[in-house]
Amino acid sequence: MRHIEEKVAVSMYVTNIMTNPSGPFWGGVVVSKRPIKRSKLARGVEITAKLPNAHGAPIWIGDPKEIGIKDIHKPDFGDPVSIKEDEIPVFWACGVTPQAVAMASKPEIMITHSAGHMFISDIRDEELAAL
Repeated sequence: MRHIEEKVAVSMYVTNIMTNPSGPFWGGVVVSKRPIKRSKLARGVEITAKLPNAHGAPIWIGDPKEIGIKDIHKPDFGDPVSIKEDEIPVFWACGVTPQAVAMASKPEIMITHSAGHMFISDIRDEELAAL
């Protein structure tokens, strides 16, 4: 994966895709971007779609402006990750969405993960898969 290859954090962006409001909590969904070769796009979607209890399938593929990302080179969280000529930007819903919502609603206290530092458990991938 490019962000690992480049030794940076994955690029994450606040989008114009809105969360379902719950009381004072609402805001734009945060997505993580991973560039994928066009020839491998269908396989990447197929593999991740089988893991809906993890990140699941991408929620957007292609032009980032369509989901409110003004500058693909300036992520809201993480670091810029290069996109090569034969690649397309692919976006997955990101667990940083609660942080963005919290920044907007300013709750007194909130416990969540930190961008790039995911929750780890002993649940195996096979248990998360929808096969």
